[in-house]
Amino acid sequence: MADTPSTLAGFRTAIDSVDDQLLALICERARLAKAVGHLKEGSNAPVWRPEREAQIIQRLRQANEGPLAGERIESIWREIISGCREIERRLRVAFLGPSGTFSEIALLKQFGHGVEPVSCSSIDEVFRTTESQQADFGIVPVENSSEGAVNRSLDLMLQSALVISAEVSLP
Repeated sequence: MADTPSTLAGFRTAIDSVDDQLLALICERARLAKAVGHLKEGSNAPVWRPEREAQIIQRLRQANEGPLAGERIESIWREIISGCREIERRLRVAFLGPSGTFSEIALLKQFGHGVEPVSCSSIDEVFRTTESQQADFGIVPVENSSEGAVNRSLDLMLQSALVISAEVSLP
């Protein structure tokens, strides 16, 4: 910033200006993502590319010089990426339990808010919903603090033709 404001009103004006620039850049990113989506349509490429999203976030975390923590940068970009992905197609993601469960937290950590969550009452239902293509992806626990390994998830993974696309660790 060339001239640092000296008043609260001056800081607010400067922040508003930066916000306007950020909005314009985010909208430009969304337009580019939409164009990428059109290219993908012809090639049958997947909408969700976890390795590409991880690459983007890792690059930005490494470029971050603060004062925002890397976790905040990741959280902000996860939502920007999620919103841009939603322009291509809103993914449906099945998860175990009602809203607020660890499975939903894992869903949001992996995909962001630009998806349609599909709440399921059992691990079996998550698999059925995903296998029947009523959801694009499913989130199931493989470990938890009370049981350790979640055997039902592991058993169904062995029986299902579904593939593991990503792993989400929660604290």
